[in-house]
Amino acid sequence: MLSRYRAKFQGFTLIELMVVVAIIAIVAAIALPAYQRYGLRARRVDGKELLMRVAAAQERFYTNFNRYATDPLNAATSLGLTSLTSDGGYYTITSANGATGDTQSYVLTATPVAGGAQARDQCGALTVNNTGVKTPAAGAMPQNSNGPCW
Repeated sequence: MLSRYRAKFQGFTLIELMVVVAIIAIVAAIALPAYQRYGLRARRVDGKELLMRVAAAQERFYTNFNRYATDPLNAATSLGLTSLTSDGGYYTITSANGATGDTQSYVLTATPVAGGAQARDQCGALTVNNTGVKTPAAGAMPQNSNGPCW
């Protein structure tokens, strides 16, 4: 009679429950850093897209005026841009004209917003110039960046 009574009230023991909790903790410890790196990589696209949009606007400006805009912040309307902050708000663009300050070249830099979600990205600031050279280099893959920077 006693064995029949025990069969009715079967459940989990504390040890079984602790094993399940330990397994969940191990899986979370592996998955969470990978997910965070994925988030950084996904937000990096926001900065790259803005760089390409401003570079295309600079090329259109060059086609019309035979020079690049010297300050896209002030020339934002002539470049057809409404803002030099990325759509997601993770990056801001700064521009510099060539090494000697000429208007025949430019370097655009997408800098992660300080204190923002992208500030921890190991790729850091992304740049592109008028010849299409991108830095960090297209093949650069800093440790824990979850993929190449470009």
